Amino acid sequence: MTFLTEQQREQMLLNSAARARGESSDPYPVVKLYMPGTDMTWVLTALDADGDRAYGLIDVGTGFPELGEVSLSMLASIKGPSGLPVAVELNFKPRKMLSAYVADAQHDGMSTD
Repeated sequence: MTFLTEQQREQMLLNSAARARGESSDPYPVVKLYMPGTDMTWVLTALDADGDRAYGLIDVGTGFPELGEVSLSMLASIKGPSGLPVAVELNFKPRKMLSAYVADAQHDGMSTD
């Protein structure tokens, strides 16, 4: 499954390059993924040059959301409890920078936006 449009992929690669150069940046998230029927979400901002490792807010539904990396190919290979795959939140429009999503999620114990 392809989670990213070409435009999203390009933006995430640019964000990753800025991180690699050590530039202080707090980008808007680019894409939000979720596992239907669970509290699992991934709010992602950057993509490594390999095209697989993405960086952003990772909430696996344990009450401890955090920044980290995730493999998109791994996400594409898993199914939720109802048998549905990870999905893209098509109507996601970021309203704040990644740090604000992280702060809110850590305060609430889950990603709510």
